Amino acid sequence: VQLQASGGGVVQAGGCLRLSCAASGSDDGTVAMGWYRQAPGKEREFVAAIRWSGGSTYYADSVKGRFTISRDNAKNTVYLQMNSLKHEDTAVYSCAAKTAGWSPVSAPSYDYWGQGTQVTVSS
Repeated sequence: VQLQASGGGVVQAGGCLRLSCAASGSDDGTVAMGWYRQAPGKEREFVAAIRWSGGSTYYADSVKGRFTISRDNAKNTVYLQMNSLKHEDTAVYSCAAKTAGWSPVSAPSYDYWGQGTQVTVSS
């Protein structure tokens, strides 16, 4: 499975962006996808995740109420709508996919990772 993230860019604080992550390649039963981010000098942190079947979602407290994760099963694509962006949201955002279980926050539980897309929020 290959994951291609896109949609990053530079935006002013208070603005919005929508990230996309398209999955392609062999269909080995993806059950959930998630978004992580890593800011310079900081560890990678969980942002949001969504179950492929049913659409259950889970968010980090830092983005709850501002970010929305969604998916389009037909397009094998997951989205991250980011509203009310803050300077501290600046990071490289990466998407990931897992083929078993529902441990949305656990990075090691994801089987596939895409390259990151840079999001820069200017204050």
